[in-house]
Amino acid sequence: MGRDIMKFNTALLHQQFDSNTQNGATITPIYQVSAFAQSSAEQLEKIFNNKAAGFAYTRISNPTVDAFEKRVAAMENGIGAVACSSGMAAVTMALLNILEAGDEVIAGSGLFGGTIDLFGDLKAFGITTRFVESVTAEAVAPLINEKTKVVFTELIGNPKLDVVDLKKVSALVHKHGIPLIIDSTTATPYLLHSFDYGADIVVHSSSKYINGGGNSISGVIIDSGKFAWDPERYHGFADYKKYGKFAYLAKLRNGIWRNFGSCLAPMNAFMNTVGMETLGLRMERICSNAKQLAEYLESQKDVTVNYPALQSSPYYDLVQSQFGGKGGAILTIRAGSKEKAFRLINHLQFAVNATNIGDVRTLVIHPASTIYTHSSEQQKRSAGVYDDTIRVSVGIEDIDDLIADFAQAIEQSKE
Repeated sequence: MGRDIMKFNTALLHQQFDSNTQNGATITPIYQVSAFAQSSAEQLEKIFNNKAAGFAYTRISNPTVDAFEKRVAAMENGIGAVACSSGMAAVTMALLNILEAGDEVIAGSGLFGGTIDLFGDLKAFGITTRFVESVTAEAVAPLINEKTKVVFTELIGNPKLDVVDLKKVSALVHKHGIPLIIDSTTATPYLLHSFDYGADIVVHSSSKYINGGGNSISGVIIDSGKFAWDPERYHGFADYKKYGKFAYLAKLRNGIWRNFGSCLAPMNAFMNTVGMETLGLRMERICSNAKQLAEYLESQKDVTVNYPALQSSPYYDLVQSQFGGKGGAILTIRAGSKEKAFRLINHLQFAVNATNIGDVRTLVIHPASTIYTHSSEQQKRSAGVYDDTIRVSVGIEDIDDLIADFAQAIEQSKE
């Protein structure tokens, strides 16, 4: 059965499904082992040299992880995927697979704080990042030069909540022979299949919505197979040109990803696979909850709210056309001062004060004092982070309870 026949939730359960067992398991079991024995030295040699299918060492490949990678690639309509130990590992590996000293990156400034810190770390390796306030074709175009090797952005900024017009940006960068790498963690393929709109590589912090239960740290890189990696421009691809559309994945898996040891643990791969089977159901609920909560908060005079699916948002029209009206699960609140923001957070009864997104339960955090603690004041402002900002990752609770919880917390934060 093809993906064009199955709809999203059916495909999550049945597309690219291989139980890899003779015992009737309905999901690939956990292969919690370090190494895999082979029948002969000759067979192990073939596996190590990519001349035979099989498993040798879990840092390189593992059946449980392999099954997860295949299911994520199918979910994103990609040609393949490589799972990583964390979302930040996925971002790092996706970039370093194509970059070298002297290269430049163009990136949005509304990125997750850890990603901004990563770009700062890359300076030591001779890699320069040029930031734009938001990734638009108009903002990116003047910064492109012969050193530009990639444009990187989050599809929905976390926590800035700016939305990228993928068709316009991808059309621009492709004219210059540059790939577009999209962090689609906050959007998920439920809202959009980024490859259909021109993205070349997609990364996820699969710790978040793919996992859904807040129980496993992980990341994943998915390749569209559509970008032509010119070895004259991307020097490391000379030896991988023979792999055709799989060149990016072959280079990644046989090079920096393997050598950095950024592998995903089998247990975490298993937990992600369990979680992703309900991704569509969860996203439908939390997007609905987020919009209703945002509409309620917009009616309150003591706070201001930012959510891209609100009619007051500058991204409202793009959300309608690109995401079918769904704005994702994150919204931000400005409480008026850091003290009021803290009081509001501390009075919430159902929303948990924790540094994560994508959980089934609603989570809140004060970004300026936590995940942006290493950022400059300018970086915070560019990312939409102020002293009175609260980020809310909306969960699947009953919306009446969520609204009542925020109502009483807002009232008590006035004291």
